[in-house]
Amino acid sequence: MGSTSISTELRKLVISRASERCEYCLIHQDFSIYTHEVDHIIAVKHGGATVKDNLALSCLTCNRHKGSDFATIDSTTGEIVPLYNPRRQIWEEHFYFEGVRIEGKSQVGQATTRLLQFNLANRLLQRQVLMSQGKYP
Repeated sequence: MGSTSISTELRKLVISRASERCEYCLIHQDFSIYTHEVDHIIAVKHGGATVKDNLALSCLTCNRHKGSDFATIDSTTGEIVPLYNPRRQIWEEHFYFEGVRIEGKSQVGQATTRLLQFNLANRLLQRQVLMSQGKYP
């Protein structure tokens, strides 16, 4: 197994590259109670490396729901669907806003939206408040 230790330099690069926003739900660090975390997109236990191309900035809520998952099962088709990968995919190609809700455009977007639970009531309320103040996304 690879190392999970992330150097200060690499951590700063990930944070800067993401403009301090969760790369999954787009919430800015300034509006999160907990510090955003550097997430291994493909977990070390699944062979993922601690390199810039396998790291994403994630809010605590997204990271806890994602865990070490990199795929999920589509509830409609039963197919295994990969989760959104911010290093290889473009957010706008997989997600869109329906008011304060984040919806999936693609099978990847739909699977990620469901697994990371983007549309829990407390998350919707937070986005509603921030959108009304022009602070999200």
